[in-house]
Amino acid sequence: EVQLQASGGGLVQAGGSLRLSCTSSTFSFDDYAIGWFRQTPGKEREGVSCISRRNGATYYSQAVKGRFTVSSDNAKNTVYLQMNGLKSDDTGVYYCAAGVNPFGCRGVRDEYGRWGQGTQVTVSS
Repeated sequence: EVQLQASGGGLVQAGGSLRLSCTSSTFSFDDYAIGWFRQTPGKEREGVSCISRRNGATYYSQAVKGRFTVSSDNAKNTVYLQMNGLKSDDTGVYYCAAGVNPFGCRGVRDEYGRWGQGTQVTVSS
């Protein structure tokens, strides 16, 4: 069962921006860490960013630090990933996921037990 819904992907030119959204109609994000992962064919799914709804802690991978910003709208039960300065290497399917972490959040796939269906991001050079 898909418990989270990721949206906002699309086709954009290099240097452009997209904002991804992650929400759920089946459970509240309160007390969860919400992570963003991406996957390209032949590669492992990698952690890109996350935010802890428990304490507000955030994480960014080195590949996106300074370009991507994760944020949360608690009233809308939605987490966003603002992606600026997109590069061709950012192309992939982006997934959001929820996990329980009392200390914050990390981009470690095994720490997330609930996943969304993914949204495609394609950056043309």
